[in-house]
Amino acid sequence: MDELTKSVVTRGDLAHLALFLWASGATGLVVWSLRELVAANRRFDDFVKEITQLNQLFRREK
Repeated sequence: MDELTKSVVTRGDLAHLALFLWASGATGLVVWSLRELVAANRRFDDFVKEITQLNQLFRREK
């Protein structure tokens, strides 16, 4: 068993260990969600730029 885990178990701090694991998991999910949100925002921005370029191209042809 890991030395840190063994130390926590012997002192009876299982609740602290569970809370730490929950907080770590929740933080990981928030970081992942923010990364996905930034990536989606970037893709949407690229899409809007392409639509703008397409509109400019059609305006020039008239």
